[in-house]
Amino acid sequence: MTNTRTPSAIDALANEYFHADLALSPEAATVVGTDDADHGALSDYSPAGVDEQRSLISSTLAKLNALPIADDVDRITVAAMNERLRLELELIDSGERCGEINVIASPIQGVRDIFDLMPTETEADWDNVNRRLGVVAEALEGYKESLRQRIASGPAIPARQIERCAEQCEGAAGSASPFLHLVNKRPEVAANADSARVAYGQLAEFLRQTALPTAVEEDAVGRERYSLFSRHFLGADIDLDETYEWGKAELAGIVAEQERTARELYGPGVGVREAMERLDSDPKRKLSGVEALRSWMQETADASIDAMSQHFDIPEPLRTIECCLAPSGTGIIYYTPPTGDFSRPGRMWWSVPSGVTEFATWQEKTTVYHEGVPGHHLQIGLTTYMRDSLNDWRRNGCWVSGHGEGWALYAEQLMAELGYMDELGDRMGVLDSMRLRTSRVVVDLGVHLRKDAGPWGEGAWDADSAWRFLRENVASDDAFLRFELNRYLGWPGQAPSYKIGQRIWTQLREEARAKEGANLDLKAWHNRALSIGSVGLDVLREALA
Repeated sequence: MTNTRTPSAIDALANEYFHADLALSPEAATVVGTDDADHGALSDYSPAGVDEQRSLISSTLAKLNALPIADDVDRITVAAMNERLRLELELIDSGERCGEINVIASPIQGVRDIFDLMPTETEADWDNVNRRLGVVAEALEGYKESLRQRIASGPAIPARQIERCAEQCEGAAGSASPFLHLVNKRPEVAANADSARVAYGQLAEFLRQTALPTAVEEDAVGRERYSLFSRHFLGADIDLDETYEWGKAELAGIVAEQERTARELYGPGVGVREAMERLDSDPKRKLSGVEALRSWMQETADASIDAMSQHFDIPEPLRTIECCLAPSGTGIIYYTPPTGDFSRPGRMWWSVPSGVTEFATWQEKTTVYHEGVPGHHLQIGLTTYMRDSLNDWRRNGCWVSGHGEGWALYAEQLMAELGYMDELGDRMGVLDSMRLRTSRVVVDLGVHLRKDAGPWGEGAWDADSAWRFLRENVASDDAFLRFELNRYLGWPGQAPSYKIGQRIWTQLREEARAKEGANLDLKAWHNRALSIGSVGLDVLREALA
């Protein structure tokens, strides 16, 4: 699938930017698996660190548009870098990047969770782990400096995010701290692990005593800020009001299809909730124990790779995926990419909450396709593999949620279209996943744009009406729903990017079908689209046109 090309001046600049950016972010270098930074170090989360990022972006943009464009690959690189980097400047200059805080994607989680990805095979690996544990306190002190600046200058921080993040910090400091998993494996890291735990405890105290009294009660960010976040997560400029109405209509259609499926499963009079309860209690659809879960994930992921070989060109290094259990216990499922040389394969992670030992396969099969093949593992692994035709930034440095998560939902849709989810229980699982992702569109836009809550509350959407809506529409336990709601409230625009991205991916396919008709080679179209890499969805549309 790769075409060797001579690297251009634009490729050289993109590579220079990518590696300079990794040098400023040792955690990102660990994720990518390069030697651009000291893997025993952590990022500078102080305002000075944000300023360094801004300086690098500004100097790169100044050079970028003065360089000659050699070919179509360059044309896409220039468009993508302009779109991504200019948006990043907007976010920095509006104060959004200094003192970021939310329950899922802020320095609080980034520092805690990077240790899950660090190799531990050699003495040198453990030396990196120990040294990185030893600088957690310094990194969090820099982060507190940024929080102080945000408190003084804005944007305002919602109280809900501060309270929930303080709880996470207390978890990282407490007796169930993920840092203690490292001590159990290597007792000699205990002193620095204790230092990290103390630092998280001090951060929790800072959040409660210094940040919380200055916080605002309202969760909504308003239309202006939301528009910026939406463009960042989609790489596309959409009509927010039309999208909100589309989300409500799409949700109604999914609910109707769930009701039909429930009746097909268990007969007239059986509703969606009852059908799901019966599926959950079906012994043939149950897994007991986390190791049984991990084994089932691995078997399902491997089988999907074999089956999808007829629908996609899958290079040999991508035929390996590792399914792992993460110790953080947050309940989320996620994918981490392979290293550039594939010495560390792509990995699917399930962070199982403490005490959870029963799992239902009908609900999770579609998730394996989302994270594995044809989802993230194929998508991200393929661009990682394309070193002969794409520069390093295009392969490993550019990630747009609407493109990446939109593709993963499109992958779930595709598996259903190809007949892999025809069994009615699996079909209910697909619809359940779709209902969650579509509910996110309604809640996220509804709350942050202050839309009318309709039957779920009086006046504008707020946390209470969103909670009632989620409990009605998402078949998950309250702990999961609370985390989901807090995520939407604190990370505006990200959660809807999955479903909106899927909508745009499907639109692009249908535009190709309308243009080429019966001559459309869907395998070739998929391969071509994926080979472009993760770019903004407006850039992708132009590239495919």
